[in-house]
Amino acid sequence: MKAMILIAKNQPLILQDIPIPIPKEDELLIEIEACGVCRTDLHILEGDLPLHKKPLILGHQIVGKIQQLGGKVQDWKVGDRVGIPWLACTCNECCYCLKKKENLCDKALFTGYHTQGGYAEYTTCNAKYALALPNFTSAVALAPLLCAGLIGFRAYLATKGAQTIGFYGFGSSAHILLQIAKEQNKRIFVFTRKGDLEGKALAKKLGAVWVGDSDEIPPEPLEAVIVFAPAGELMVQALQVLQKGGICISAGIHMTDIPSFPYKDLFFEKVLTTVSHLTRQNGKDFFAYIKDHPVETITHTYPLELANEALQDLKEGKKKGSLVLKIK
Repeated sequence: MKAMILIAKNQPLILQDIPIPIPKEDELLIEIEACGVCRTDLHILEGDLPLHKKPLILGHQIVGKIQQLGGKVQDWKVGDRVGIPWLACTCNECCYCLKKKENLCDKALFTGYHTQGGYAEYTTCNAKYALALPNFTSAVALAPLLCAGLIGFRAYLATKGAQTIGFYGFGSSAHILLQIAKEQNKRIFVFTRKGDLEGKALAKKLGAVWVGDSDEIPPEPLEAVIVFAPAGELMVQALQVLQKGGICISAGIHMTDIPSFPYKDLFFEKVLTTVSHLTRQNGKDFFAYIKDHPVETITHTYPLELANEALQDLKEGKKKGSLVLKIK
């Protein structure tokens, strides 16, 4: 099979022909249809996250069809369409797993990081961590939902019912969540980089009530803010636009250092927090919601062999919406 291989950090991925993996007894062999390109992939490539496995196949927004079942797999059948998200495996016995917080498991493994991912024609996954996917749309449209949608939705739920919510950064996650929020009659305020006219236009088109630069103050204080961009200074900026008792949530796995800031900006019971990974139940709940409340993922597709170009476009913010490798 063909795969784009990461040999070392800060090196371009290399297209190679490698053997199709053989599933273990508790695994599925997946023929990949599409794989979303995520900023986490870029963080791994550039060394912001330590490289645990070499060589490595990136990618954790995987949509494909089951081609083979491991000997102990019972709940799936050949031909089923499945999604493989970031969470690849947990220990199922630590205090976090026992409290249904498996996203915090110390022994968790992650797809395209500890295990081989989806920048390839085939991959394997633990059958218990695969997600059943709806068939009402294409693999390309579904791929961004497996991280941008799912992790973003987890951050959205962490706003605890806020009615006025700010989004810092308007990429793959934000454009999906804005549609969900609008359907729920939430008022969304979008902050983008200076000069990002395309992002501002898309946010307005999708229903944002206000759009401005990341250093602007919106016309009213906000109940909650989600920071999607990996820039620590935005957490400080977000505190200044929050109401008393407001909450600021970082939805990213990596962020630059948060600068010091005066205590008065945090006072009045404001909260800084993060969303870390996902649980299997998060995945099931999210796709159950999406089944009844479909969203449109705005996608830009690349063939597998142009994965490096996709990653560079993501880094430079050249395309708005979600970037996806169309593999079949």
